[in-house]
Amino acid sequence: MQMLLPLLLAFGQTPPEPEVVARMPAAEARQGVVADRRFVYAVSNAEIGKYDRATGKRIGHWQGDPKLFRHMNSCILLRREIVCAASNYPDTPMASSIEWFDAARMEHVRSRSLGPGRGSLTWLDWHDGSWWAGFANYDGKGGEAGRDHRLTTLVRYSPEFVEEGAWLFPTEVLERFAPYSSSGGVWGDDGLLYVTGHDRPELYALRLPEAGSRLELVTTLAIPTNGQAIAWERGGRRILWSIERKTREAVATRIPEIMPKR
Repeated sequence: MQMLLPLLLAFGQTPPEPEVVARMPAAEARQGVVADRRFVYAVSNAEIGKYDRATGKRIGHWQGDPKLFRHMNSCILLRREIVCAASNYPDTPMASSIEWFDAARMEHVRSRSLGPGRGSLTWLDWHDGSWWAGFANYDGKGGEAGRDHRLTTLVRYSPEFVEEGAWLFPTEVLERFAPYSSSGGVWGDDGLLYVTGHDRPELYALRLPEAGSRLELVTTLAIPTNGQAIAWERGGRRILWSIERKTREAVATRIPEIMPKR
């Protein structure tokens, strides 16, 4: 399969479709999900549920004050912590923060405010010694005057959250986001950035440009869930977790290898 995909892409053929490998009911599956080989953590605006993958039972729970935790979005597992992007959506001016949780004790351990700036923080990832953040901008609800989905922005930060670079998204991807923005994003082990929008069942594989300030689209994959946050399974081989809001499920999908051509 790894040899076949480059040939398919070279001749303009569609790569194999992603394959669903697991589904798990989770009451908190309203915003996002993270997982390792033992546990699934379903994320809502101010709530995280921890589920045993072997039994499907909830074995841990955290509930925050909705006045403080207005809108948690995408999260990642980093070492022993769950790291979540959060914002004050739909309030304006848009303001964002990063929230850390102890994954074993299911406790909130620290917070860092990013304040107002490039938009509403919807996702965050750690890659290549840096933080990478996706900032949403909206045409309607939750948006600010003079800004719309076209200002959806990827920002690279140092470990101390000093901005080191920023990129706009490809025009053809922004058209699919409209009137919303990007809800999920993670770096793959292949060096590509995988992102989702708000409601389309699509996964966009992007790369940094050789020059300029706009990301490049490599390919678009159909996925079984409608946008929202995504996260790679820690310890899994290209297993991407996402949520299906309408059924309150966490869904694991195997993403095929992609070998991009310049």
